[in-house]
Amino acid sequence: MYAKAITPILNVSDMERSFKWFEALGWRKLWDWGEPPTFGAVGSGECEIFMCVDGQGHKQTDGGGFQEEVGVWMSIWVDDVDAIYETCKANGIEVTWGPVDEPWCVREMHVRHPDGHIFRIGKGLEHE
Repeated sequence: MYAKAITPILNVSDMERSFKWFEALGWRKLWDWGEPPTFGAVGSGECEIFMCVDGQGHKQTDGGGFQEEVGVWMSIWVDDVDAIYETCKANGIEVTWGPVDEPWCVREMHVRHPDGHIFRIGKGLEHE
């Protein structure tokens, strides 16, 4: 197999809230489908993420009927982690970690989407 690209599909509970969250992070809405929309995409640079309302990538339930919040973790590689951090602070995006220089030679921070998805935003550091 030779993969040319991967497009993750996130389960979201509210399409418009998700579009607004990604726009606050600096991404743009690419398209939506349905009335009201139940599927859509956001993009930044060469990357895009699909979103599906309560469908693909659904939340799991334990046997007792309680819903467990299950989010996806994704890494986004950028040129300036600290600039993204300032954007997040200015736009009320929940930062759950960093930015910090990690021992694995990455400057990294984590942000949480309203549906529990975690985005690891990082840049590789030069070895000293």
